[in-house]
Amino acid sequence: MRTRQVHLDFHTSEQIAKIGEAFDAKQFQDMLKLGHVNSITVFSKCHHGLSYHPTRVGQMHPHLKFDLLAGQIKAAHAIDVKTPVYLSAGVDEWVYWRHPEWARRTEDGGVPWAGSMLAPGFHECCFNTPYLDYLLKQIEEALKNYEMDGLFLDIVSPRVCYCTTCTRTLLEKGKDPSSLKDRTTLGREVYFNYTKSVRKLVDRLRRGLPIFHNGGHIPRGDRALAHENTHLELESLPTGGWGYDHFPLSAGYARTLKLPFLGMTGKFHESWGEFGGFKHPNALRYEARAALAFGGNVSVGDQLHPSGRMEQATYRLIGQAYAEIEAREAWAANAIGLADVALLSAEACGESSGGDGQAPKNSLTDDGAARVLLEGKLCFDVVDAEAELAGYKVLVLPDAIRLSSALLKKVKSFVSRGGQVLATGMSGMLVGKDEPGFDFGYRDAGACEFDPDYIRPKFGLDAWDNTSFLVYGQGRRWTKTATGKVLATRDEPYFNRTLEHFCSHRHAPPSGKNGGPVMVRGAAGIACTHPLFSIYASRGQQAVRDMLLHCLAALLPDPLVSAELPAAGRVSVCRQAKERREIVHLLFAQPSKRGQGVEVIEDVVPLFNVGVSLKRKSKPSRVVLEPEGRELAFEYVRGRVDIVVPEVELHQMVVFED
Repeated sequence: MRTRQVHLDFHTSEQIAKIGEAFDAKQFQDMLKLGHVNSITVFSKCHHGLSYHPTRVGQMHPHLKFDLLAGQIKAAHAIDVKTPVYLSAGVDEWVYWRHPEWARRTEDGGVPWAGSMLAPGFHECCFNTPYLDYLLKQIEEALKNYEMDGLFLDIVSPRVCYCTTCTRTLLEKGKDPSSLKDRTTLGREVYFNYTKSVRKLVDRLRRGLPIFHNGGHIPRGDRALAHENTHLELESLPTGGWGYDHFPLSAGYARTLKLPFLGMTGKFHESWGEFGGFKHPNALRYEARAALAFGGNVSVGDQLHPSGRMEQATYRLIGQAYAEIEAREAWAANAIGLADVALLSAEACGESSGGDGQAPKNSLTDDGAARVLLEGKLCFDVVDAEAELAGYKVLVLPDAIRLSSALLKKVKSFVSRGGQVLATGMSGMLVGKDEPGFDFGYRDAGACEFDPDYIRPKFGLDAWDNTSFLVYGQGRRWTKTATGKVLATRDEPYFNRTLEHFCSHRHAPPSGKNGGPVMVRGAAGIACTHPLFSIYASRGQQAVRDMLLHCLAALLPDPLVSAELPAAGRVSVCRQAKERREIVHLLFAQPSKRGQGVEVIEDVVPLFNVGVSLKRKSKPSRVVLEPEGRELAFEYVRGRVDIVVPEVELHQMVVFED
């Protein structure tokens, strides 16, 4: 997989004339060189259903007078830039208006995405109709006629569909057309028939060609879906609805699937389809470095002007980020991410669904857990119920992970080998029973009636005196067992807010009455009765985060790495086995909210004299800042390498050599 990619969108209306007339091979090459690009995804067919080359199957753009795709591929290959080819698979406007019976339908008869018949926008197609045969013929034509370096198929995932074909299929199978479960099952069957058909076609014509089916998010816990791809492209535009926490979480799961992956961001201020929108260069620099730090290659989304001329401002912007990536690639190639914490994804265990067969971009529980771990500078992988837990020191069960018999057996094995568990909310309880599956040192006595209520920790928090801290979200009533150590108790409010009982503007104050334990340590680890990770994701209370970090520090007193970075700082550790070295990545930029909640990065504030401590079995031969080649003094004491990094300006790699 190439390391510095561009995804060149070209969704171009048939109402626009002079398509591609300003395309010039040399100008195309010059922009790729300016951008330090080594792979560019170019278009065979766009969402409008129009092809950018002569076609016997579909419809060439009516105002395109030459083979644009061939010109782009030839120009790119001449300067050793690879060219994966894009086809819009899930939406096709040209087909929709000629074959409305091929459309995917919602329960009320509408068509995603546009919905209303009068709304401007694209319409999805259903792979359970003759549309699939049409699409396969388009793919076959592109495979035969063009020297593509990969295949990118867009807007695809298992979908719930209410079209007449899907309804008839259910009836023929003896299923219930009114059953969402039956329609969801059919949606998966239809989707996997599509992916298998594509794979069979590609293997017949171009065996080994990379294929990626893009659904906008890699659903955690659906390994069968992920492995229909040869690699993963983690679409994660921070300003486009994904946010800056999405990519580390998504990459943390992708690493466990053993598939190569890249992080896909965009050059846009907000998201796809935005002409004239540019993010600040420092934001793109940060996003590219983050992809590198968390184990991936990089792709930046762009959109080609209908004229076919590449925009210099865009490739100067991309080039600033990619020149820095190019200088650092030697310390990223074949690097394996290291982690001592496993976060069991709530999404993977069934917490959330997109409602139409699509997974959402965000899971509140997973987001909160990842944010706590990132801000705590802990190295973690995101795992599903199938993952092997050997090698991790701590397993985090966030808020909603009840234990099935299979998961209970897996986690018991983890604990028996010395692993520790942090469980919050209903996590750690058995499926169908309100009792813990392990010795956490408590017995459950039912739901607590108070929401919100107050936690009074028995340990200190650095930023505050010991007191009672407000917590939104309902907890449970617990009693301590003989093996439990109480870490925090409930300070009960006087009452819940009702018509008859209310105090002040929001909620009743703490009464001082001890409502029993809410945070307990037992032989298996620590349990917290409140859904603290979801609370942190939705409310952002630093005291909640710091209580969780106290628990994690108690369970993991000797972490893989520690770094004196601000809350927005990020740290990761990778190992290059062949080169016999670890690379510690230090990242720092402070996203801020602009407009209506858009997260942006603008200013780069350097950090000075950053202390870093890495757990290591042996003393390194040297510690070097790369790519500068500057050696650092270090101390090796009791299995840890301690250094001071003189400066971190956005991102710094520290290399520990055997």
